[in-house]
Amino acid sequence: MSMAEYKGKVKSIQDTPFGYTLSVIGGKWKMVIIYLLAENESVRFNDLKRQIGAITYKTLSSHLKELEADGMVIRKEYPQIPPRVEYSLTDKAKTLLPILEKLCEWGIKNQDN
Repeated sequence: MSMAEYKGKVKSIQDTPFGYTLSVIGGKWKMVIIYLLAENESVRFNDLKRQIGAITYKTLSSHLKELEADGMVIRKEYPQIPPRVEYSLTDKAKTLLPILEKLCEWGIKNQDN
């Protein structure tokens, strides 16, 4: 269904496919997390934190849980001491990668303007 077909059928933007997309990848860090997981395939929590830098542990943990609940991230826990947890992208999340590439291309073209 196109955005035009949704006109008049929804009360707010959140009820549209665009609103759904924003709810899954919106915010300051979610696309960064997806980008880093795409670059590294499988990443441990502390490695993600180190690569992002400015994000707090609480925010990273919260975003990873949300991405997992939305079917974007796989959390794999290894039964060892100390506990080891790795995160990777689902096939659903990988369908976003061409869109992220386009955003990067846009940034390359417009960064100096």
